[in-house]
This record gives sequence, C-alpha cells and structure tokens, in this order.
Amino acid sequence: MDLKFVILFLFPIVIGSLGNFSLLWHSICLYFSGCRFRSTDFILRHLTVANLLVILSRGIPETMAALGIEDFLNNVGCKMVFYLQAVGKGVSFSTTCLLSVFQAITISPRSSRWAELKVKALKCIGPCPVICWVLHMLVNIRVPMLVSDKMNNTNIINTIDYQYCSAMISSKDKISIFAALRLSHDILCLKLMIWSSGSMVFVLYRHKQRTLHIHRHKIPSRSSAETRASQSILTLVCVFVSFYVLSSILNVWFSLYYEASWWLVKISALIYACFPTLSPFLLMTHEQCVCRFMWKK
Repeated sequence: MDLKFVILFLFPIVIGSLGNFSLLWHSICLYFSGCRFRSTDFILRHLTVANLLVILSRGIPETMAALGIEDFLNNVGCKMVFYLQAVGKGVSFSTTCLLSVFQAITISPRSSRWAELKVKALKCIGPCPVICWVLHMLVNIRVPMLVSDKMNNTNIINTIDYQYCSAMISSKDKISIFAALRLSHDILCLKLMIWSSGSMVFVLYRHKQRTLHIHRHKIPSRSSAETRASQSILTLVCVFVSFYVLSSILNVWFSLYYEASWWLVKISALIYACFPTLSPFLLMTHEQCVCRFMWKK
C-alpha cells in the first residue's frame, strides 16, 4: 500500500465531488425555485456532470490500486472505466470552451450585429452540450479497443501499466482518423478559448475605463454579476489550459517512451483529476450567492 498516493487520490474524490455536487445542486435548486436563469447555467450543469465522471472513474480505481488491491477490474470493467474517463474529459473540455464563448457573447457590445448573434447563441445553448456528449461518445469509441485488464494483456510491448489495467499505445493510432478528430477538436476548442478570453478581457477593460471617472471620488461599488461571471470563467479557462498543456506533454512522453515509470503514470493521473476538482471552486469564487448557499448548510 502506498499511503501518500492514497491520500493524494482521496483528495480529488472527496473535495472535487463535494464541490461539483454542491454547484450542481445549487444550479438545480435555482432552476426549480424560479430564479433568473443565466444563459451559461445550462452549460455549467453539463460541465459539473462531466467533471464528476472524470473524478470518480479515474480517482476510485487509482485509490484502490494505491491501497494494494489487485485484479478488482475485469476486462469489461477496464474498458468501461477508460471509456468514461475519455468521454468525461472530452465533454469537460468542450463545455469549458462553450462557457467561455457564450460568456464572451453575453457581455459583448449591444450593437445590432452582436444583438443578432446573441439571439442565435441562445437558441443553440440547449443542443450544444448534448451534441458534445454524443460527439465524444463517438470519437472515443476506439478507447475500449486499446485497453485490457492485466490478466488478458498478452502483448506486453508498447503498453502503459496503470496497475489495475493496461493501455496499448499503437503506432497506427497516431495517424488514425480517431486521433485526427481528437486533435482537430482540441485545436478548435483552444482557438475558441483564446478568442473568447481575449474578447472578454477587451470588453472588461473598456468597461473599466468608461466607469473609472465615476468611481474616482467615490467608494467603488461591487462588480456586476456579468463581470464576476466573466472573471471566474477567464480564471477557469487559464487553469484548464495550464493543466491541458501539462497533460499533453505527458501524453507525448508516453507515446515516445512506452515503458513509463510508475510515479510518472501516477502524476499523470493526478493532473488528469486536478481541473475537475478545482473548477467548481474557481467558479464559486466570484459567485457570492453560491458561497453563501453552501456555507449556510
């Protein structure tokens, strides 16, 4: 049993699950209480579900492996766990991008051109997260084919050992249509995040400059709800990109050096769970009503 990794993996399971469940529960309560519905709330619910999927499907097996429990997943279990991880991570990526884009459109200037875009965006907000789930279910359909349990893994070459399962790294996978689709998706989402984040920074800067003279001789008032939401989503995007870059570097390392050391595999798993664990707290930092709701309980 490796106690330090047990503690490290229990942290995202307990803290991350608590944060995501709290944010999801609050969003549902607001919906049924008839409170004002923000355009990003629907996307936020899908993000929390995807985060929970990543945390539980990755954190629980890693914790059990760190406890020294062996052969607790059969071949079907391994395939299911890794498939859920891949789908959850992909949906988390897509919905974070959607949050950023829709928030940039929400705080955009009220010109006729932007007003028309806002109307179209509100019509798309419902089906977009659903499309993300379907897309990642299809794109990651090959993941179960590359995963097996330890007992059925006869091909010990070009595999990553996760202690409870093994994942095969095929050279053909680098040029497959599935790899191309995943790469295209990631590049598109990163470009959209950069554009939307830059737009939000520009709009918030202009708003601050316009209102600067009003508050020059007065006590600054609290920032508006839209400003707080934009700041939290900007922080969320920056944190996501940071962890995505670290995860991508490790994935490149695994593809080049098949026999990865066990501690590097564990670090990769921790990085995998960092964003889903931190994201609800980053969003709640600027959502004062959410924080009050949590701590009154």
